[in-house]
Amino acid sequence: MKRSLLPVFGLMIALFASSCTTVISTKTETDGDGLVGAWKGKVQFKTGAFAAVTDLDFLYVFNAGGTMTESSNYDAAPPVTPAYGVWKKTGPRHYEAKYVYYWTKAPAALDEITKGGGWSPGGHGVLTQTITLSEDGNSFDSTISYEVFDQQGKPTDPTSEATAKGMRIKF
Repeated sequence: MKRSLLPVFGLMIALFASSCTTVISTKTETDGDGLVGAWKGKVQFKTGAFAAVTDLDFLYVFNAGGTMTESSNYDAAPPVTPAYGVWKKTGPRHYEAKYVYYWTKAPAALDEITKGGGWSPGGHGVLTQTITLSEDGNSFDSTISYEVFDQQGKPTDPTSEATAKGMRIKF
């Protein structure tokens, strides 16, 4: 009888130990030095067409594995897609993100919308962001470089520069 309980007891210890390491590793992915999660950011351009905009907000999601999505409170003016991209860790609490979105051109005349036309493709934008995460992992400061290209991939404006501050979205 003692022999049959030993394998069961060993299995119970192994299961308990593996569940403890899962809890610990999950916690460290989102706390302290981790960028993974959802964020709300305030962006202020210093140069370029968006420098006059003072209420620009970004929503970010940084996924485990290095992909990301960004959307802004101006995505509907004019209609543009969210931005999709990649991110990587470059040092302790330091990250870089690069994300791309498509921009649209306004119709030449309003009646084009009723005829099935509308906002046609104009080109794409590329944002490169250097992020420094706070020590507690709940906020960041960053700089953004923004490039705009037409449908043929040619730059349309000089590169714009911005700063951003982000706060982790939590319950």
